[in-house]
Amino acid sequence: MRLPAFGVAWDEAAPQEHVERGERVVHVDHVEHGEHVRHEERVASMGKPSINQLRERVHGAVVTPDSGTYDEARTVYNAMVDRRPAAVVRCANAGDVMAAVEFARENDADLAVRGGSHSVPGFGTCDDGVVADLSGMRGVRVDPTRGTARAEGGATWGDFNAATYPFGMGTTGGIISTTGVGGLTLGGGIGHLSRRLGLSCDNLVSADVVTADGQFLVASEKEHDDLFWALRGGSGNFGAVTSFEFRLSPVKDIYGGLMLFEMEDAGAILRTFREVIADAPEELGAFPAFQIAPPLPFIPQDRHGDTFVLIVACWTGPLEEGESALRPFRDAAPVVAEHIGPMPYPALNSAFDALVPPGLQHYWKANFVTELTDAAITAHLEHAPGLPAVNSTVHIYPINGACHRVPQEATAFSHRDASFATVIAGMWPDPAANEANTAWVRDYYEATAPHSEAGGYVNFMAEDDQPRVRSNYGANYDRLTEVKRAYDPGNLFHLNQNIKP
Repeated sequence: MRLPAFGVAWDEAAPQEHVERGERVVHVDHVEHGEHVRHEERVASMGKPSINQLRERVHGAVVTPDSGTYDEARTVYNAMVDRRPAAVVRCANAGDVMAAVEFARENDADLAVRGGSHSVPGFGTCDDGVVADLSGMRGVRVDPTRGTARAEGGATWGDFNAATYPFGMGTTGGIISTTGVGGLTLGGGIGHLSRRLGLSCDNLVSADVVTADGQFLVASEKEHDDLFWALRGGSGNFGAVTSFEFRLSPVKDIYGGLMLFEMEDAGAILRTFREVIADAPEELGAFPAFQIAPPLPFIPQDRHGDTFVLIVACWTGPLEEGESALRPFRDAAPVVAEHIGPMPYPALNSAFDALVPPGLQHYWKANFVTELTDAAITAHLEHAPGLPAVNSTVHIYPINGACHRVPQEATAFSHRDASFATVIAGMWPDPAANEANTAWVRDYYEATAPHSEAGGYVNFMAEDDQPRVRSNYGANYDRLTEVKRAYDPGNLFHLNQNIKP
């Protein structure tokens, strides 16, 4: 017979042995003092561990297709992704992650590692494999004396901000607060504070990692420094990170928010942004965006549903200087609506959350950009008016300033010569619109790609972007391959923008 799901095969007709908890119990017959004697010897089983054995090893729940919570456990952020794993391990601690990794390896099964679950390609799940779900591991501990914070592998940037804001400190997070700390950081980490503090990965001090062989390692500049280098931009290729330790900087209240301009002024706004951001003080984080206006109270009601170009601003210098820092944008074109002023940094970091709830259809494309040329601006102006839904957007993030001060070889994130990271984020609620809206994203991407670099930000890549992997990791790809070969030669961690060993 075969035990259920990843069961161990054994011969039912051989009563002299059976399997218990990964061991084989062998009945040995011999003669002692003229009498027949049978005793047991336990030897390591050569079979594969079963789901029941996995349940005995972990503290968290193991959800399988026959569990009442299975559909909830297998669902991820992108509703285009509908996969059915054999087991979802709801990890409670690093030991559970180790058990899930070992179980997948011993069963030759696909392994997906899920943190915040925001992966557009749906890398946080798989068919017929094992999901190590870290979303229950969301603790964040601040050490104000050392100026650091340690976040567990399932924490979101909202969790991180809630813990660090009371101390008047923070680090570069994403644009959406429900994004996972882990996925964002492993891919680099672009956010409102990038120009001042660098990428999220530039602020990483150490990481606790479960590697493909089931070991628990601490990676930092002092130990396993090759692994630490690779984690900072090499995505999820090298292990399951159970906690991240970040260096904190003073961040509390900022001056910023949203400014909406007419689409007919989009060219002027993009050109102004290009000029201002080139040598602006690093305290200025600002990016242009194309957006259909949602029904927000500061937007005139008769303009709800219209398409605008936005400036999303985050000034972290003295609050009284914020208005003058944003003056060039006001001078470039009339402001239609705005929500600008002093606010807690977490308020800005969560400002777009309501537009991107779980359950939308997602298809994204992205490129790094060295120079925002007039031709590139023209391509944006041709395609941005076709935004398919209020959830969809296009952002052009600046990654100069502090990001440029980090040498290309210092971290796995190698695109230090790029000045911008563009994302065409197609998001909409209706699956019936998938074909048309995916085509809009692709057409937009094809129009802007000739004015961009070959590579793009791995955190913005779609599932069909695997052929771009070498370009996306850039000049550091060969070194990443060497580290991959050292820590994951069997490519257990392959559900990602994959670096093959």
